[in-house]
Amino acid sequence: MGRVIPVVIVAGFLGSGKTTMLNYLLRNNRGTRIGVVVNDFGAVNIDAMLVAGQVDAMVSLGNGCVCCAVDVSELDDLFGQLAQPRSAVDVIVVEASGLAEPRNLIRMVIANPNPRIAYGGLVEVVDAEQFASTSAQHPELVTHLRMADLVLVNKADRVAPEALTALREQITESVGQVPVYATTHGRIDPGLLFDDRGPEQPKVAQQLSFDALLDDHDHDDPDHHHLHDDYVSVSFTSEQALNPRALVSFLEDPPPGLFRAKGCVAFAVAGERRKFELHLVGRHIVFTPGTWARGEQRVSSLVLIGAALDADAALKRLHDTVFEADTLMDEQSMLGVWRYTPSAD
Repeated sequence: MGRVIPVVIVAGFLGSGKTTMLNYLLRNNRGTRIGVVVNDFGAVNIDAMLVAGQVDAMVSLGNGCVCCAVDVSELDDLFGQLAQPRSAVDVIVVEASGLAEPRNLIRMVIANPNPRIAYGGLVEVVDAEQFASTSAQHPELVTHLRMADLVLVNKADRVAPEALTALREQITESVGQVPVYATTHGRIDPGLLFDDRGPEQPKVAQQLSFDALLDDHDHDDPDHHHLHDDYVSVSFTSEQALNPRALVSFLEDPPPGLFRAKGCVAFAVAGERRKFELHLVGRHIVFTPGTWARGEQRVSSLVLIGAALDADAALKRLHDTVFEADTLMDEQSMLGVWRYTPSAD
């Protein structure tokens, strides 16, 4: 059946740079098969969409993309089509209409009954140069930002450095712990949003991981700098089982800049021997209970990714979730985990 396919929603008002960002992802995904869904076909010019030529068309392209243009009401059916194994889609990216309400799209993805579909986060794109006028014209923008799991301040090259810093601080005041990244020309590293499919990987749906970020430049260039240089990946492993309450507390109050986390954990709870797969996207947390493979070591292993993430501080907090006592915890300690387990009663 394969693993679930993350659905990443990209929202933002007209002119913020959503389409530019999607074009960049399509050209720099290193073999990942992306299902792109656009619900405002008449207002966009995604290069790949020009091949489709009509609404409701789906085409397979040479670069491994599947592009569709649909009405929001058709999303459930479309997700079902894209999630079929024969589609071989690794990730689905939904570009919301410039005037769409992201909350409705999020609800549709989370409520989708297809077990091969999972919410992959809301990316809200804003125009650094036009933010003041856009937010004045559309006061709901602040609400959208607060729903986001990642805010991209695009067109960062069009404003002075001090103005960009002030804008990021202003947005951070509104969104709290949500990471706020600056980009130019929509150039976000695909590895931040979804797995790259390497040449030797099987053609099955991939889950989110962060071990291979895009690397297409000359590191020997002393003047080289890209915004994605600020991305930090942190790995944590523990042969001792974890305290579920402490881990949930870490996830509900994550380190500043943390955007995604993935891995599997074992809990130090009496009678609990299952393997729990963990996915965090922004503030969206999901635990999925499963079983350890025969002969598999019962080890907790997590990968974190974020911008300006303090790796040492994050690791210290994760080490504090390791259970050190002699007596295992009781079942009540799992209540926080069950709160984020879709299959739990």
